[in-house]
Amino acid sequence: MIDKIKYIILLDELISNIHESWKNFFIINNTILLDILSAIDWNKTIFPKKIYIFRVFNMDLQDIKIILLGQDPYYNINQANGLAFSVNKKEKIPPSLYNIFREIKIEFPERNYKFEHGDISRWFLEEKIFLLNSALTVEALNPGCHLKLWNDFINQVIKFISIKNTSCIFLLLGNSAKLKDKYIEDKTRCIYGIHPSPLSSHKGFFNSEIFKKIEEKLGYQINWNL
Repeated sequence: MIDKIKYIILLDELISNIHESWKNFFIINNTILLDILSAIDWNKTIFPKKIYIFRVFNMDLQDIKIILLGQDPYYNINQANGLAFSVNKKEKIPPSLYNIFREIKIEFPERNYKFEHGDISRWFLEEKIFLLNSALTVEALNPGCHLKLWNDFINQVIKFISIKNTSCIFLLLGNSAKLKDKYIEDKTRCIYGIHPSPLSSHKGFFNSEIFKKIEEKLGYQINWNL
């Protein structure tokens, strides 16, 4: 009972800044979340910092224009900031994000984009791109270790967005992300692509015009600047 109270208090602390539009969803999924928190070994170094674990849910559900699904947070110190693919400004741009930047510049050479750091939080704040990871936590130097823990919760997030926000689109890059389309009612809202990691980017990510497809489906131009 004491442990349960401890995790209830922790959960209340972690979700204190989520947007009002998500609160009923979190109430419904309270049990799943408590199970996740109790399964995490908090004696180990966990990324991102606690204040950033649910950062993506600061966005109003109805404001979401694009859901970009990543894998799990970066597992090195000072990298993860609660948004998929994004890192803090002073950190080296990770390879997958570097390839995303490269493809954007390939598709829109006339816009003269310059990506000098890897903090893509402006996309989140101003372009309303929901930068969701498939796991919201990770142990230091142990990539993928929490993916199974978060799987059911993230599936429910995707399903919830699909039902409650009928105008946003889903950008699913890589095989793991593509499997999530089973939770999306309207598959016409999905854009599929190769993952931008160094291992797969040359197999169809580059020159895919994936970002042009996003703008065409949305019906307006996105400012990809940082």
